[in-house]
Amino acid sequence: MASYVGVDLGATNVRAVVGDERARILGRARRSTPQGPTGIAVTEAILGVVRDACADAGVDPADAVAAGVASIGPLDLAKGLIDGPANLPEDVGQVPITGPLSELLGTDRIHLHNDTVAGVIGERFNSDRNPDDMVYLTISSGIGAGVCVDGHVLDGWDGNAGEIGHNIVDHDGAMTCGCGRDGHWEAYCSGENIPEYARHLYREHDVETALRLDDDLGAADVFDAHGDDPLADLVVDRVQQWNAIGITNLVHAYAPLVVFVGGAVALNNPELVVDGVQETLTDTVFTNVPDVKLTSLGDDVVVKGALASALTGGTGDSSRIRSAD
Repeated sequence: MASYVGVDLGATNVRAVVGDERARILGRARRSTPQGPTGIAVTEAILGVVRDACADAGVDPADAVAAGVASIGPLDLAKGLIDGPANLPEDVGQVPITGPLSELLGTDRIHLHNDTVAGVIGERFNSDRNPDDMVYLTISSGIGAGVCVDGHVLDGWDGNAGEIGHNIVDHDGAMTCGCGRDGHWEAYCSGENIPEYARHLYREHDVETALRLDDDLGAADVFDAHGDDPLADLVVDRVQQWNAIGITNLVHAYAPLVVFVGGAVALNNPELVVDGVQETLTDTVFTNVPDVKLTSLGDDVVVKGALASALTGGTGDSSRIRSAD
């Protein structure tokens, strides 16, 4: 039986799955992502979690036909590595991926993608319609998008297409993004930045709040207080407005038929992050308004996309596989 590997490398966890030729998952594994001391430690964690997933599936790593890897960025596709991941300590530097994984698995069919690109591959592969024009948008610790246009999944020449979270939504630049630039969508609406945005709005508006605006404040605290706390209500209202602007720009750039939304912020607060966007877009989008819906694949959307990439050569087009059913 042929086996395929999918890997999801995030700033917090690295996960791997092993699947068969129908993308049925046979084994899984997860580890915490090392925070250094070098990129080699992260590489070793990737190899370790792949070995663990293969052991869980009862297969030899050397028997894998291909692998797909979904990763935080920025990527260098030519070298098959991450070059200074923004969400890991600076000392991590470069993280080699495709070379070491190819050596472990005994195959050069290693497909490396930004994690949101893997998300759109997963959505496309698992869709009944297999649409040619779609977007997977993640609203999580960061914001990004995987895009498929006319049946082509957009990686970009360097692997960094879809960094939509770094589009400027606020020309006044009141908030600074984690990348160091001002006014980016991610600076207002990502899980990492919502707490600081709450503190900013409190200073600007002096609104009443029971929230503790210290370093322990998290995005979950803000969403949990919505409906009972004036500051939380203001923050969520503003986040909804910025998200509407960001998605409007996304629609005008790529003309998707459907936008699937995932990531921890969206998955944990769908009624506040996803619901209602459709109605807003009818007032802001000049062209055709897509369907906007929560991903049905949950936390697995990216790792399932990595597996689908291994199966389909990086496209997510499942028509060839399903025609054999």
